[in-house]
Order: sequence, then C-alpha cells, then structure tokens
Amino acid sequence: MPAALAYLLSQYPAINHPFMLREVRRLRELGWRIETASIRPPDRPLDKLTPVEQEEARGTFYVKTSGIANAVRAQLATLFTQPSGYLRGLACALGAGRAGILYFAEAVMVGQWMKRRGLTHVHTHYASTAAWIATRIFPITMSVTFHGQAEFANPASFRLPEKIRASLFCRAISQYGRSQMLKVTDPRDWPKIEVAYLGVDPREFAPRPFRADPDPFVIACVGQLAPVKGQHMLVAAVDVLVREGRHVRVRIAGDGPGRAALEQDIARRKLGSHVVLEGFLNQDRLQELYAQSDALALPSFAEGIPVVLMEAMAMQIPCVATWITGIPELITHATDGLLVPPGDAQALAGAIARLMDDAGLRRALGGNARQRILEKFDVQRNTEYLSDVFLRRLSY
Repeated sequence: MPAALAYLLSQYPAINHPFMLREVRRLRELGWRIETASIRPPDRPLDKLTPVEQEEARGTFYVKTSGIANAVRAQLATLFTQPSGYLRGLACALGAGRAGILYFAEAVMVGQWMKRRGLTHVHTHYASTAAWIATRIFPITMSVTFHGQAEFANPASFRLPEKIRASLFCRAISQYGRSQMLKVTDPRDWPKIEVAYLGVDPREFAPRPFRADPDPFVIACVGQLAPVKGQHMLVAAVDVLVREGRHVRVRIAGDGPGRAALEQDIARRKLGSHVVLEGFLNQDRLQELYAQSDALALPSFAEGIPVVLMEAMAMQIPCVATWITGIPELITHATDGLLVPPGDAQALAGAIARLMDDAGLRRALGGNARQRILEKFDVQRNTEYLSDVFLRRLSY
C-alpha cells in the first residue's frame, strides 16, 4: 500500500514546472500521502496563482520564508539531539563549495520538518544539495528525478556521482538521461537508475480547431528566455521566412535572463510585427496560446524531454524541434513531428515552410502526435508506473 513521501522542490508551485504539480497530485490520487516542501516561495503572488496552485501553496512548507527564529531552533534541536549527524552533515556541506553552509541550513530545516511530519523518505527534482546533506544528518532516505541540461553538462560541480550513490534510487526522464547518469556513475550504482517518463493529461490538452489556410501562420514557442533554449535561432528562421514573403507570426511565451538580448535581436532584424514576446503565461493562458497556434517550434540546444512538446502534441499541434538529447524519444521525424539540427536557422525555416505549405502534412503530424502521447506520455499511466517504482524501491 502507498505510504508517505516528502517532496522537496526548489520552487513550488512554479510556472516553468507544471509537471511537478501534476505528479504530486496524481500520486495523491493513487493513495500516497505527499507532503511538499519548497526552498523558495511560489514564483508569483498568491492571488496570481491558479486555484489548484493556491491549494498547493497553502499546504507547502517554505524553507526560506520560515524565519530566522525557526532556523535557529532547528539548528539547536539538531545539534543537541543528533550531534554526530549534525557534524557529518556540516562536513559534507563544507565540501560542497561556497554555498555549502546555506545548503546545510536548508537541510537542517527540511530534516526537522520531516521529523515533525513523520516522514522518512524525501524525493526531489533536479540535483538538490539540501536533500543530499539532509540524508547525512537525519535517518532518512532520498530519491532524485534528474532532468538534465546543467547537471549532465557539469556532473562534477553538481556532485552527480555522490548524489546517485547516496540515493535509494534515481529517476531519469529519458533513456538519454539514463545514459548520461551511467556515464558518470560507478557501475555498481547502475541498478539504482530507473527510467520513468513524464506526461500530460490528454483530456486537459484536447485537440484544438485545425486551420487549413491560416493567415498569418502562427507559431508558438514556450520556454525560459535563456541561451540554452535557442530562441535566437527561431528569430533568425523567421527572418528567412519573412524575406521569402511569408506571412508568419511567432508568439514566444516565457521570460528570463535572455529577454533583453532577444528584444534587441528582434529590433535589429525589424521583426517586431512578426515576433511577439508574451512573457510568462499560466496554464489557462498557455492553453489559449496553443489553441490559436498552427505549429510549435522548440529550437533548444539542450533539453530533457520537454513537457511543452507533450502539451502541444496532445492538442494535435505539429511540432518542429531540434534533434537532440531525449527529444527523438518523443518525436519520430516526419511521423509525429519534424526534427532539425540544432543551431541551423535555415533548416528550421525550411521545416516551418514545409508545414506552412502542406495542410495535409500538418493534419497528419498532429493526429499522429496525439496518438504518441496517448500511447507513451499519458501522465496517468506514467505516474502509476512511478508509483510502482516507489513501492518497489521503498520495500527493499
């Protein structure tokens, strides 16, 4: 029977990570008692969250906003009740770089919160150092979902081998991700690595109306505005299409450190009427964007398996993405989407032009894309599999 789990997340709820909220709530539907803790408060004020996000926020323990007095009490309680664990965790933190002491303080607070709530296992998404240190201090176990990008690009600085070794099990969200974890891990730890895909609810992301002859042709792009997401390649591709006389409009949803440079690129190319930066959109508004789009483009240089592709595919939106990392596990080229080399604006423009010119292709790719989601990336089925992994691993 399912038991209790702590979920420690860096920021919850967060508009960039809707899959975490879906996973937590689906596991609860399967009978798990999931208690959530978040290092940082939500990324928006409470009144800007959706009703479901508000409900989650009210039940979440927030580490950074719990106050100095609570932090001091947690330190003293841990030092006096578990002195050897306290010193062991402190030594671990001092070896974790300049931010180690901050992670140590967070780990102590998380461990004390778990103690109060009667929790003995913590699951985290991404390479949480606080969870890792907490397992050195308290009699708790941990598991991790690794997504990739930064962790796989610099496994040493993220202490990937040590965190995998310290975990009860680790989850990769793609076979590609598993391969990157195997690459940096002692073969004795390989049995700890599980592949459990993310997913979306195909009922929530239902097919949108198909436009046979759109004018303009609307392309959605969803993701943080950051160099790794490759949005400048999409702007360059739009430049090619506009010079060919095509009536195209790109709507980019998201925000981030790359916004200013992207605005400058759009202005320099005089594409202000063709490329619109929408900013952050919550799930309701994002679905409106999908419903008004004829295609989705994701020109990333690195990814795990992007949930935004799953959302668009479930809505029968033909997708153009880069042929990298785990994306080919989701999209089979020319069957349920189009794949192009990363960093090739001409190829990206060519793939978009192909969709613009062939309504039959768009319809076929969209239909096949939804079928792909139904068969392999349905959140209900995939969360049931993750639940089975927890049950199997926690019973070892």
